[in-house]
Amino acid sequence: MSAAPKTVLDVSPEEAAAIRAAVRAADLSQLGQGYVLASPAHVAGLVDLLSDPAVSDPIYDLPRPLTAGNIATLVEEARCAREVGEGLLVVLVDTAGRIASYSRFTVWPERSAAEIVGAYRADLQSVGVGKTGAARSFGWMFESLGVRLIGVTAALDNVRSAGVIEAAGFRPMGERDSVRPDGSVRRSLYWEGTREAWRQRMQSSR
Repeated sequence: MSAAPKTVLDVSPEEAAAIRAAVRAADLSQLGQGYVLASPAHVAGLVDLLSDPAVSDPIYDLPRPLTAGNIATLVEEARCAREVGEGLLVVLVDTAGRIASYSRFTVWPERSAAEIVGAYRADLQSVGVGKTGAARSFGWMFESLGVRLIGVTAALDNVRSAGVIEAAGFRPMGERDSVRPDGSVRRSLYWEGTREAWRQRMQSSR
């Protein structure tokens, strides 16, 4: 299960309410062409995407086994989370109609914080798409959802994800336990990034 970032920010009720409203009204076109909210129509495509161990094995919070029923439940949980401004499940559909990636955004409005978990299809990994997509997602979370803090994790041996996160300038903060839906624990590397540091990084790169 997702866990809020270690760092705790002071957040006013007004800021928390604004974040909830931003999540409910999220404009996915800002992420790029082809991004849409996951719906029951995407369940089969998500099962196809996640049935590849190269995609799903590193991800701790997926319901297992990866059956149509479990993925349908995941989609419905995401719909409910969106209604209260606490999460989004997003898929990227390519020009052939296949799901190229998925992203699950978990938001804690009262902490002005969020987490993202996701993956690209195996044929799109290690070609630079992940770094570009992650950077776009981080910026979108800070600027469109309005959170001030993002926490992210990766399995201890997940070199690819670690590289993507560190390329985005997130600060390593050691390790933490990530709890899977079945209650088991995965030890994970952990990073945090702030909106202020992100904006400074973007300005210096121009």
